[in-house]
Amino acid sequence: MTNAIITTGVQTSVNKKREKVYITTIKRLLKNKLSVIGIVIILGLIFMALFAPFLATYDPVKQSLVDSELPMFSNGHWLGTDNYGRDVWSRIVYGSRISLIVGFTAVSLGLLGGIILGLLGGYYKKLDGVVMRIVDLLFSFPGILLAMLIIAILGTSLVNVAIAISIWSIPSCARIVRGSVLSIKQKEYIMALRSLGASDLRIMVRHILPNAFAPIIVFATMRMGTAILSTASLSYLGLGAQPPSPEWGAMISQGQNYMWTSPHLTIVPGIAIMLTVFAFNVVGDGLRDALDPNMDIQ
Repeated sequence: MTNAIITTGVQTSVNKKREKVYITTIKRLLKNKLSVIGIVIILGLIFMALFAPFLATYDPVKQSLVDSELPMFSNGHWLGTDNYGRDVWSRIVYGSRISLIVGFTAVSLGLLGGIILGLLGGYYKKLDGVVMRIVDLLFSFPGILLAMLIIAILGTSLVNVAIAISIWSIPSCARIVRGSVLSIKQKEYIMALRSLGASDLRIMVRHILPNAFAPIIVFATMRMGTAILSTASLSYLGLGAQPPSPEWGAMISQGQNYMWTSPHLTIVPGIAIMLTVFAFNVVGDGLRDALDPNMDIQ
């Protein structure tokens, strides 16, 4: 009973400290103007993806050869149409849904694998060598080439793109989590919990992992931008989304043959990719600064 009361007291103290850090982080983040701009862009993308059927003015895959290659600000097609007469705005709207879903899935799977490996390697000294050798093996392949290799084995599809990018994300996440675990497990409250007989699983999941969230959140935010850019790159190469899917990278690939006659076919999806990656990167930078106790954003 006494041990349970002490453990509860330790947990309550840690939780209060963690809540204070979260509130301070939000305040610091909102003082960063670039981060606020990035948050607005991300929220706009999420809104666009959720309400795509209401925002799109046409079916994104329906062809109308009579209206092919209409310029921007044409009647009824304010971003023009592609070489098949498909509305570019509608394809951009539905493309946001594809990019966010694939990016979120890839990052989530990568975080799951990376967190498990990082926790095991950082907490158990005997497993550390094995985990780090696996991480080093994955790091020996350039990221995009590793993704291409995995897709070549599994086949071309957006599902396989998400799997490939998630595997590519695991080693970076594992190394970040391991470093945090090595630091946190030496804290006094962790040693106190051990002395009170708390299980390793409870310590890792309820006490170490929540306190390692800061670098994980920063990594996940910035990796979202990388995942979306990688998805577009692989689709551009024909390894991801297949026609007539309205994916931004595939749209650039299809429009590159019409650069001189209809430049909007590549410029518009290119700007969409640029803004999305920019938004996630600046928010990630802002989170990194906000979570740094040595930083004081004026």
